[in-house]
Amino acid sequence: MRLDAMAVEFPAIQGHPNRMPFEGVLTLVDVPSDRAPSGSRGHRVTLTRTAAEAALPSLLGMAVDFRPDWDGHDARSKCGILTSADIVGHRLMVGGYLYARDFPEVEAKLHDLTAGSMGMSYELADAHVEDMRASIWKLNRVTFTGAAILLRDKAAYRQTSFRLKPHVMRRHGVSLAAYCGAA
Repeated sequence: MRLDAMAVEFPAIQGHPNRMPFEGVLTLVDVPSDRAPSGSRGHRVTLTRTAAEAALPSLLGMAVDFRPDWDGHDARSKCGILTSADIVGHRLMVGGYLYARDFPEVEAKLHDLTAGSMGMSYELADAHVEDMRASIWKLNRVTFTGAAILLRDKAAYRQTSFRLKPHVMRRHGVSLAAYCGAA
């Protein structure tokens, strides 16, 4: 197994009301998509490991967006930030924070949805397709411009995932309640 990782370390701030940590599988690398993503002219795609590794730095600091019906992207509805990106096997793992206080309806809805029903989708620019005539486009170069939270069955890759991490402070491994002095 190979692991490539990048992260931006944010200082821990006790009881911060606007940082709800999350983690997810943004996409798979070297695996064809289950369906055609938006912008691919009906073609399924494969993001190569080489392209994903080179583009990892472009993920950091990018926004996470949502649509109220959880069925796609809305680059103008930015509800969070990506702070880490790792490639673990074929999974491109991401982490970050939702702006919980700014978007309480997003946090509430994500808590209400069935566990395991949420997925993610990437947003790209400057994508290079090896052969535009191929039935499955191979992406050899990309720049990530963000990500969307959506229902897993609406994502191009059905093995993506998204989950809130309300009770764990990743850096210290203690419960949020204990960290805030409530435990």
